[in-house]
Amino acid sequence: DAHETHIPAKPPEARPYTRLPLAYGNQKRPQGPGPPSCERPQGSVCLRLNRHGFPMANKDTSETGVVRLKTRPQFLFVRGGQSERRKSVVVQARLRKGSARIGAGFTATKKIGNAVVRSRAKRRLREASRQLLPLHGKLGADYVFIARMDTATIGWQRLLDDMESALISLAEQISAGTGSA
Repeated sequence: DAHETHIPAKPPEARPYTRLPLAYGNQKRPQGPGPPSCERPQGSVCLRLNRHGFPMANKDTSETGVVRLKTRPQFLFVRGGQSERRKSVVVQARLRKGSARIGAGFTATKKIGNAVVRSRAKRRLREASRQLLPLHGKLGADYVFIARMDTATIGWQRLLDDMESALISLAEQISAGTGSA
């Protein structure tokens, strides 16, 4: 019986978990019960939640007074005002009576590309308007920024220059009284 292998009748006992934490532990957190090592705000930073219960970004930037246009009637209202066309963007503006805020809306048609291209174009328009509207926008006016074929790919400085010149021109037209409601 030299060729037979001995197989035990009972299964081997379960071994304990061999991976142990490091001896020094986690130095950033206190070990055991007690207060945290440093005081931090325990409350929520964002007070608004969306319908799914997740924190929502605040669309109204109170320090700049810019509020987002979201509904179709708001966009149609602005379409009845003044318009300036540039290589990378079309900007429409119209004065809104009884308001001291600036409204901003963004759109991109399917003509300029697929969803990825349209989203990129609108992100670029939002960022450019965030920088330029507080400087060149008129209080009480609504603006709609329409992406063009070059919006997603044109150089950043060129996009800023196009938007800035359009905003300056629209501000002059609104001040002259040709862009009111």
